[in-house]
Amino acid sequence: MRVHFIAIGGSAMHNLAIALHQKGYQVTGSDDTIFEPSKSRLDSYGLLPRDFGWFSNKITKDLDAIILGMHAKEDNEELLKAQELGLKIYSYPEFLYEQSKNKTRVVIGGSHGKTTITSMILHVLHYHDKKVDYMVGAQLEGFDTMVHLTEENDFMVLEGDEYLSSPIDRRPKFHLYQPNIALVSGIAWDHINVFPTFDNYVDQFRIFMSSIVNGGALVYNEEDKDVRELAEATENPIRKFPYATPEYRVEDGKTLLNTPEGEMPIEIFGAHNLSNLAGAKWICQHMGVDEDEFYEAIASFKGASKRLEKIAETNAAVAYKDFAHSPSKVSATTKAVKEQYNDRKVIACLELHTYSSLNAEFLKEYEGALSAADEAVVFYSPHAVKIKKLEEVSASQIEKAFNRNDLIIYTNPEEFQEYLKQKSFSNSVLLLMSSGNYGGLNFDEVKEWIEN
Repeated sequence: MRVHFIAIGGSAMHNLAIALHQKGYQVTGSDDTIFEPSKSRLDSYGLLPRDFGWFSNKITKDLDAIILGMHAKEDNEELLKAQELGLKIYSYPEFLYEQSKNKTRVVIGGSHGKTTITSMILHVLHYHDKKVDYMVGAQLEGFDTMVHLTEENDFMVLEGDEYLSSPIDRRPKFHLYQPNIALVSGIAWDHINVFPTFDNYVDQFRIFMSSIVNGGALVYNEEDKDVRELAEATENPIRKFPYATPEYRVEDGKTLLNTPEGEMPIEIFGAHNLSNLAGAKWICQHMGVDEDEFYEAIASFKGASKRLEKIAETNAAVAYKDFAHSPSKVSATTKAVKEQYNDRKVIACLELHTYSSLNAEFLKEYEGALSAADEAVVFYSPHAVKIKKLEEVSASQIEKAFNRNDLIIYTNPEEFQEYLKQKSFSNSVLLLMSSGNYGGLNFDEVKEWIEN
């Protein structure tokens, strides 16, 4: 089968390209720019486009499928040529559904926690040598790619993103998977450029629950009011399995999880991660993993890449980086770190980087998000605000939104880096939260600053 990717360089897209190449498909692709690590990974499989740019002559009648990435625009010349030739054009999630329509589809949705829960499930299955197809939004230890596709595996585990499918398909990705088994971890308003109101955003999860196949199963976080109300209200003929944060305690910087066999030390920490673990346990049980097998495997789970990832540690200091950027994620992550290190000073640095977080109207959603930190820093780039064509936000607006008088605010990357470089981290925890890189922060240098 011949498949061409329009915008092959994206994190998800290049992993799908590699997965199809490994499955024996003939794969080509285009993109106007490709960054690392996508560039090197595509190159290692012989899939890196020879020249960057869009080339309509790459689109020929003998292509079996076009896979269209979000990075492309509606007027992309390759897309227009494909439409002119009447070729079959798939969005990323559409194609994944096609690859899994004869399998049992397990879809993990939610505003937060979905990557971690999907990673936990895959870790447990991998530990017990249970082979499944999958798509996850982070690089996992022990896995070569973020996407794996076969003909023979019975299950496909999919991280269910609520963002749009493609430039010409405005449906949220997770509406297209039609799960046999689904999980919803939580609902916290996000992507306001697409879902302008909270009610509109919640509706996407209502639709997702209604897309579960008849007789399927919904695992849901009963501690989240909006999730619980949707789950209880759905008239879809499915089985429902609520979960809640399990009992645990923290002793000497180690989290001990309460299990039927007694307390068990685990690598992850924080109430939100323990809640994620409870959801993952239900899903694994639906996939044939016994409770004791789950606990045995999850004890060695260290977390998904960029999700509370430890980047440096000494006897006196530790540093984490985390993908957290929405208000609920920032609040949960900061609280988790403070709970784990309650005898240390927690220095939390948040970059406002996404469209939502830089929106003046949305800023008020961050009230109290950094309250658990002993020292709180916000970095944002006025240049990024201009690029996103948003109204300017001022330092005073940000301080008011977070409702914290001692909030430190930086808009200059060099000044922020100098702040970190000169900081004493003795008896401290540095928490770096961003979906960006603070205007060019080198995390290897941060490691040096912590360790020296």
